[in-house]
Amino acid sequence: MRFVRGSLFTGQQVTVATLQGTVAGFAAVDGDWLTQLYLDPAWTGRGIGTRLLRHVTTGMTHVKLFCFGANAGARRLYERHGFVAEAFGNGSANEEGLPPDILYARPGHFGPACPAG
Repeated sequence: MRFVRGSLFTGQQVTVATLQGTVAGFAAVDGDWLTQLYLDPAWTGRGIGTRLLRHVTTGMTHVKLFCFGANAGARRLYERHGFVAEAFGNGSANEEGLPPDILYARPGHFGPACPAG
């Protein structure tokens, strides 16, 4: 836990979603970047990702993030909430080496008018 607090998320705003005493997911923001959005697979499909995304990006005028092409669920979530794929990488820029890595961006404000997911 010390690594996560002291290294991984240094200087980032982190939000943790807990349900029934368990960490269901978390999101981290650094400037205009959504650096992490993770959900425990046992908690997907319940709107938690949407609530985390809304919470951490409310008031941001522009948001960017990277997503693995193979993560179809995350891609659907981001695209449903106005993110647009701007660039596709070959995987050489990410730690896992998984292609494609997709740069998504969403201009504007993410407010209550966005659809629930």
